Amino acid sequence: MADHTTHHIVPKSTYYLIFLCLMVGTGLTWWVATIDLGAMNNVIMLAFAVTKATLVVLFFMHVKYGSKLTWMVVLAGLFWLGIMLSMTMNDYFTRAWLHYG
Repeated sequence: MADHTTHHIVPKSTYYLIFLCLMVGTGLTWWVATIDLGAMNNVIMLAFAVTKATLVVLFFMHVKYGSKLTWMVVLAGLFWLGIMLSMTMNDYFTRAWLHYG
C-alpha cells in the first residue's frame, strides 16, 4: 500500500525567525501595557495576541503545510470559539434586563 502523505520540511531558520517574532511581540505587548492608552490598550494587546497565536498555529503546529482536513478542523474550532464568545457576550449584555423583586 502506497503512502500518499507528504511531509514538508521547514528549515530551522524559519523556526528561529518565528521565535524571534514571538519574542518581539511579547516585548511590544509588555511595552504597550506600560503606556496608558485607555481602551486601546486592550485592543492593541489583543491584536498582538491574535497575531502570535496565528504564528504558533501556522508554523509550530504545522497547519500552514497541512492538508485540507487540518485546515477544516482549525476553522471549525475557530467557528466554535465564535459561537461560544457570542453566547457569552449575549449573556453579559442582557443581564441588565433582569428585574428582581
